[in-house]
Amino acid sequence: MIYGTDYISPLGAIRLVSNGEALTGLHTLFWNGRQADDAPLPDGSALPCLKDAIRWLDIYFAGKKPNFTPPLAPEGSAFRQEVWQILLTIPYGKLMTYGEIAALMACKCGKKKMSAQAVGGAVGANPIGIIIPCHRVIGANGNLTGYAGGLVSKVNLLKLEGIDTDKLIMPKKSRFL
Repeated sequence: MIYGTDYISPLGAIRLVSNGEALTGLHTLFWNGRQADDAPLPDGSALPCLKDAIRWLDIYFAGKKPNFTPPLAPEGSAFRQEVWQILLTIPYGKLMTYGEIAALMACKCGKKKMSAQAVGGAVGANPIGIIIPCHRVIGANGNLTGYAGGLVSKVNLLKLEGIDTDKLIMPKKSRFL
């Protein structure tokens, strides 16, 4: 069974989704004027994994680095799972480029090169944003690139972590603005 509970963050409402044992989704409900799927789910607010996720988010949005990761069970292909594992290694307050992740994936796969675009697709499919920190991934030369919650929210998350965003390049046009 799938359960859910809503969390009100400084950036907007977030729906936490669980399979009963681990967090399977963290979805924005209202960020940047967009509304995501907000179909009702059975109440999971008493589940330990969702309580852990809420505690993690409370610490994070208080501007502190959480010292634990709640139980996670994102669904995706083996390739996506590998990319998401790399995202979990990006330290709080640090950035990584799609190209750097592609190089790590190439090593893991025993290849000389890996497409940064393929990595971008996996990063963009991350179902547990913020906790699996896809917002810490940027394009080459400091280019800010897509973020499901919107680039303004991405910048706000980076600022919350103490990252100087003044040197990052906001695109003039993007479907993520």
